Amino acid sequence: MAADKVDPIHQFHIHTLVPIHIGGYDFSFTNYALFMVIVVVIAGGGLYWACVSRSVVPGRAQSVAEILYEFSASMLRDSAGAEGMRFFPFILTLFMFTLVANLIGMFPYFPTVTSQIVVTVALALLVFFMVLIAGLMRHGLHFFKLFVPSGIPIVVLPLVVAIEIISFLTRPVSHSVRLFANMLAGHITIKVFAGFVFSLGTLGALGVAGAILPMIMVIGLTALEILIAALQAYVFAMLACIYINDAIHPGH
Repeated sequence: MAADKVDPIHQFHIHTLVPIHIGGYDFSFTNYALFMVIVVVIAGGGLYWACVSRSVVPGRAQSVAEILYEFSASMLRDSAGAEGMRFFPFILTLFMFTLVANLIGMFPYFPTVTSQIVVTVALALLVFFMVLIAGLMRHGLHFFKLFVPSGIPIVVLPLVVAIEIISFLTRPVSHSVRLFANMLAGHITIKVFAGFVFSLGTLGALGVAGAILPMIMVIGLTALEILIAALQAYVFAMLACIYINDAIHPGH
């Protein structure tokens, strides 16, 4: 148990809660799957509870819900225009899921589901294929004008098109790794300094005195990580809005 307190990687271990094996494949229900369910319940249930008894003069919960609603709507509207508002339910869901998942992970012993690359890749691929399908349904083959910027000299056009295609295909990588890396690195850093505090605290009075500076660092890093958790949820949703704009307006 003491080793777990100082091991910065232990917090990311996946533990099977309900083993499920079908056809040789592992579909077990894990601690991270449980917290994804909890995130969905809190995000969806929280918005419903805040708005179930709406009033002209909103209370605190309704005010927070309205702020989150308007923030998501303006983010999408500014990026993709009025036509992009048809994707608003998706953007609101994506933003609320990443925001709540990031913030829940700040509680001790609560896993951060967005620190697992498989989760962020799944979300990024969902955005990628939604944009691709929506763009093809709306524009047909004209959607691929996205890869042919206007005003490019014919001499360098093949090179530019190749760069645009590679950039488009690697979107899920950059989209997912950005969120995953920030959540992973932040929590590891906090756990490392917390480990210093725990280790020094076992050395008696002198160790306790020496643990003051790491403790201050833990408090400061925790406050910073809360800010990063909200910022990364915004960045993840904002990039989705920008990609949706490409589906609506593929021409440069």
